[in-house]
Amino acid sequence: MKKSLGLSSFFIFCTTLFAFVFGFQVKGQAPDRSISSWQFRHVPNDKIDEFIKRETTHWSKVAQKAVDNKTMTFWALFENVGGYDLPNNSNYLFINTYPDIDKAGSIWSDVETIAGVKIGDMEDNSFTTVTSEFFVKDREWTQSAKVVPAKDFNYVVVNYQNTNYPDSLIGLEKKYWEPFIKGAMDKGFTQQVAWGNAIVLAPRGENIKATTISFDLYKTLGDALLTTWDPKTVFPAKLFPMLTKIQVNRPGIAVYRVVKVISAP
Repeated sequence: MKKSLGLSSFFIFCTTLFAFVFGFQVKGQAPDRSISSWQFRHVPNDKIDEFIKRETTHWSKVAQKAVDNKTMTFWALFENVGGYDLPNNSNYLFINTYPDIDKAGSIWSDVETIAGVKIGDMEDNSFTTVTSEFFVKDREWTQSAKVVPAKDFNYVVVNYQNTNYPDSLIGLEKKYWEPFIKGAMDKGFTQQVAWGNAIVLAPRGENIKATTISFDLYKTLGDALLTTWDPKTVFPAKLFPMLTKIQVNRPGIAVYRVVKVISAP
């Protein structure tokens, strides 16, 4: 079903916002107008099995059709690992990426035909609750040269960062952290297998306490929770004082298990 994006109240204190920030257009090349929607949803414990079944069996077919038609480039369902005040917060996260978000509505117009079942047998809005919705602009991405995404992308550590200068923070990560983590992953100095970041476009306001997001991907939960570094690792020391200077507060962190992903080749 249509995915927007939500965030549990546990994350709201540390999560999301920013205004529209776009990269410069390369001459002769159309600007990247893709936007990701993040939806955080609460699913009651006694409905989790049915929810996962409906999403991975039926709605994933709708997502695959949209990817084939190039109206969507990414659809994913993530399960929250751990958390705070679990009965009252989101335990699942959807991320959908659209090359043209103004055409996203067409994806959900004929879902019964695509899924092959009646809407009553596939809908799950009636027994789940969307806790928050956000629009996000993906920026940087890098992964280990040896990674096999289908096998190795199993857990994601999401870092929510709050700054009054989101584009500057993204720029610092691009300049210092991206080449560092790429080299560390390729050399096997860390269990991390991929990294990326993004800027939050909307909503914005005093109660939303993060403007950028970064993602650390791992093969196992143990790797995600107890990441170690090779003694030969040389960290980008210049980066950390500059980040501390522009960050408003300590980043919030959440861990997710990858349930299912559909993406363009």
